[in-house]
Amino acid sequence: MKKVIEYRRILEVTKTSTLAELKNAYRNAMKKYHPDRVQDEATKAEYEAISKELIEAYHFLVSVAPETIELEKPQYIQTTTTSNIADMNYVDNILRIDFLDGSVYEYYHVPRNMYIKLVNAGSPGRLARRHIYNEFSYRNIKRQN
Repeated sequence: MKKVIEYRRILEVTKTSTLAELKNAYRNAMKKYHPDRVQDEATKAEYEAISKELIEAYHFLVSVAPETIELEKPQYIQTTTTSNIADMNYVDNILRIDFLDGSVYEYYHVPRNMYIKLVNAGSPGRLARRHIYNEFSYRNIKRQN
């Protein structure tokens, strides 16, 4: 996934980096590029843009880290087995599913034909449980209310 590779490059971390290593890399990068460190307005604007990228990269990488996925697994299982699908959206091989319990998940590398099957299914929840929830990498983008 291009986004993950780009975010790892921004934070200078590897595929096997732990959450602690991600946090350390993020903090070090923010110390270096924090906008309050400079007085020049042009440099300050540049540092603000860099810091926004760092924040986005950090939050994304934490959300897809194996440690985070494992920690949130019980909630994920509960949501995908007991809550129905409220809405879904598909853009650039990313399937976004909103659940009735308020949780929202993104699934990556979902083929378009799988999305079409999901939309046309008599029971989208059953099809998703069989062919999406445990087959594609995902991240939680909104916590349950």
